[in-house]
Amino acid sequence: MPDEREVRNPDPSLVNITHLIYALHSLSVLIGITTAATIVGAFVFGVPSIIAIVINYLKREESRGTYLESHFRWQIRTFWFAVLWCVIGTMLIFTFIGIPLALAIFFGTGIWVIYRIVRGWLALKDGKPMYVIG
Repeated sequence: MPDEREVRNPDPSLVNITHLIYALHSLSVLIGITTAATIVGAFVFGVPSIIAIVINYLKREESRGTYLESHFRWQIRTFWFAVLWCVIGTMLIFTFIGIPLALAIFFGTGIWVIYRIVRGWLALKDGKPMYVIG
């Protein structure tokens, strides 16, 4: 991440796209809450989140050198760490003794995803970068 003095102002349309990405991720979470899907399942496999992650990768280069760069990194890491925990939980489901742990992983990852979306979107609303690693 560039030094704060080097950060340039982003194009307003890119700020709107970043809001759209958070909205798409939020839609996936809402689908997970209101349907038979799990939060993490809807986040990882839901069409809105998949569209969001594709947009993240397509527009990431445009965000370089702006505070939005940290938001793009935050969103991408949120998605891929959710995928990782989903894979781990799925592997545990196949062992009878691992089912309670897998369910705890799915629940915990769902809460973590909600936290990351809310925290990131609030920072974006305030025009602040995401400096926290992860």
